[in-house]
Amino acid sequence: METATFKLRGMSCASCASHIEEAIQSVRGVEACSVNFGAEQAAVTYDPNKTDVVAIQDAVDGAGYSAIPIPDPRLTPEEDAERQERRAENQALTRRVWVSGAIAAVLAIGSLPAMTGLAIPLMPMWLHNPWLQLVLSAPVLFWAGSGFFINAWKALKRHTATMDTLVAVGTGTAYSYSLFPTVFPQWFIARGLRPDVYFEAAAVIIALILLGRLLENRAKGQTSEAIRKLMGLQAKTARVVREGREIDIPIAEVVLGDIVLVRPGEKIPVDGEIVEGSSTLDEAMVTGESVPVKKHSGDEVIGATLNKTGSFQFRATRVGKDTFLAQIVKLVRQAQGSKAPIQRLADRVTGWFVPAVIAIAILTFIFWFNIMGNVTMALVNTVGVLIIACPCALGLATPTSMMVGTGKGAENGILIKGADSLELAHKLQTIVLDKTGTITQGKPTVTDYITVNGSDNQNELDLLRWVASVERNSEHPLAEAVVQYAQSQLVGVYGDIPLPDRAQDFEAIAGSGVRGYVGDRWVQIGTHRWMNELGMDTPSLQQAWDRLEYLGKTVIWIAVDGRVEGIMGIADAVKPSSTKAIRALQKMGLEVVMLTGDNQRTANVIAQEVGIQRIFAEVRPDRKAETVRTIQLEGKVVAMVGDGINDAPALAQADVGIAIGTGTDVAIAASDITLISGDLQGIVTAIQLSRATIRNIKQNLFFAFIYNVAGIPIAAGILYPVFGWLLSPIVAGAAMAFSSVSVVTNALRLRNFKPVGSR
Repeated sequence: METATFKLRGMSCASCASHIEEAIQSVRGVEACSVNFGAEQAAVTYDPNKTDVVAIQDAVDGAGYSAIPIPDPRLTPEEDAERQERRAENQALTRRVWVSGAIAAVLAIGSLPAMTGLAIPLMPMWLHNPWLQLVLSAPVLFWAGSGFFINAWKALKRHTATMDTLVAVGTGTAYSYSLFPTVFPQWFIARGLRPDVYFEAAAVIIALILLGRLLENRAKGQTSEAIRKLMGLQAKTARVVREGREIDIPIAEVVLGDIVLVRPGEKIPVDGEIVEGSSTLDEAMVTGESVPVKKHSGDEVIGATLNKTGSFQFRATRVGKDTFLAQIVKLVRQAQGSKAPIQRLADRVTGWFVPAVIAIAILTFIFWFNIMGNVTMALVNTVGVLIIACPCALGLATPTSMMVGTGKGAENGILIKGADSLELAHKLQTIVLDKTGTITQGKPTVTDYITVNGSDNQNELDLLRWVASVERNSEHPLAEAVVQYAQSQLVGVYGDIPLPDRAQDFEAIAGSGVRGYVGDRWVQIGTHRWMNELGMDTPSLQQAWDRLEYLGKTVIWIAVDGRVEGIMGIADAVKPSSTKAIRALQKMGLEVVMLTGDNQRTANVIAQEVGIQRIFAEVRPDRKAETVRTIQLEGKVVAMVGDGINDAPALAQADVGIAIGTGTDVAIAASDITLISGDLQGIVTAIQLSRATIRNIKQNLFFAFIYNVAGIPIAAGILYPVFGWLLSPIVAGAAMAFSSVSVVTNALRLRNFKPVGSR
């Protein structure tokens, strides 16, 4: 199966989205299709052996619309054709709004005496001449509002009806009816009827709806602001070394293996690996992590991040559509084009909405004309029903909020792969956290350094340098932890002291330790058992060793010239943010569970440190998914958080799989949500964002349903027998125009979302 995303043109309401979806699903070989009215996109999964992109486009064209395949993300805003197209569309719509608005204002003023029954001083009589109104309203309907009639005709040929149908029938009826009293006024007068015309109503309705559509388009453009921000992060040029010369080239011309130079204050053009130099990078724009990150030779750099201090060179490892930023843009686009389960109700309603409104309008006319005997009221109320009904508000209620929500997630370093994942996250009851690499750093780290001479700084420094000198010869993970610790201490605590040279006569004794000469010093580093075998006295550090052992840490002993001088405690340290994030989750009413393959004692120590009560320890990798299933059988909605290959089945089994972005590609692929920075605070933010988004959607759906449920009966004249009120078609047009705007505007409030207490 392959997936393609299309930009759709010609949609006017949610009914159009339903028609396009039906047309695409009828194509042989199409497995699934989701049309998002808010994003104006279609995501299609199809079998390339049975169909192709052209066949899908033809099906959309046959339904009266157009579909343009969206290529891989283009990360230069100037080249973003979609944005240019939307700007041109808004400019054309703005011209129509200004022209129709000016003419409608003149017609409305000229109609005031007829509407109010009052003589208005200084108003020229010719302003309310029906022939003048006929001439003035014609360009409003047939130029400014031509799109309504064209689209209504297309829908009629497809044997369907859309919002354009309602507007075209409503305004066309008002305009057509007004022709008769204009041409044959005496016929009406002879029968005791007033020769009222409604040219101004048709013109004002068109102007108001066009204004509403313009505001709606501008607001919808802001819902995808997150993607534009991401696209705008990319550097435009890169300085590369070719044939011994430094040259500046557009980033599109950077190829794999290029050596790229970066100076202080510049953006990283593409992804790569540092080969020379070091610096501090601000990765907040991609990961959401505000603390700058120190980078050295061999470290990876991400395109679009900002170089702060030093200069360095790196080798390009991912370019173009393969860069990390390009993949983020692609995932956000896919998520914004997906459809949430909560939208299904609105989809079912919009499927029969327009035909139902037309039926109600016909019944309204029959009632007022036959039973009440009043053709004017019959016309006014029928047009009001047609105009006030708004399927757009229903169609926009869910996708606009989802678009803003997923975009906001990307800004906070949270990649949400689909609207269904964002919706389901607000129902979570239990969060299962893998220990290694999720709660903890995922690698051995020196947590304790204790010497026989206590706080003697010079003794600690000398001993640390000797230990680092010996351990630099070893490839053991514990040795790597010791060297990294020594490096951080020599640079950060004791000043900028370089690592010592490697020890001489190095030897590794399997299962015991390592040893070697540092100058004239004989340094031995290894287990407690080995020290005892060598006959060394250890009581001076016995109490410290017992404490570290109790905490489940690995302890290495350090001896110099046959005397024990110190010990180091090594453990998989808890991430600095884990405890705070876990407490925040518990305050949100969520049960937090730890899952690990480590022994029970180590698991208990870590769980106690971070405040977790429920633990599953000594769980084999192939049993992790089964453990998640066990919790689900308790009737709970479960999220699994992990970073390793062995976590992938559990991530897939969970209701919501959350991958740590610093983990493996397999884990990220199996997940529903990815935390780019690897910070567990992202889980708190993701759930808070999900809750805020669903709350926003429910508000939108409530307003959309209430608006239509209350507005249509009022327009039909249900209040007339009690209060004597009739709704003017002009008021109905204004209400309809701004109903969609209000829904989109409410969705845009999500842009102000800020995580509560997560940082």
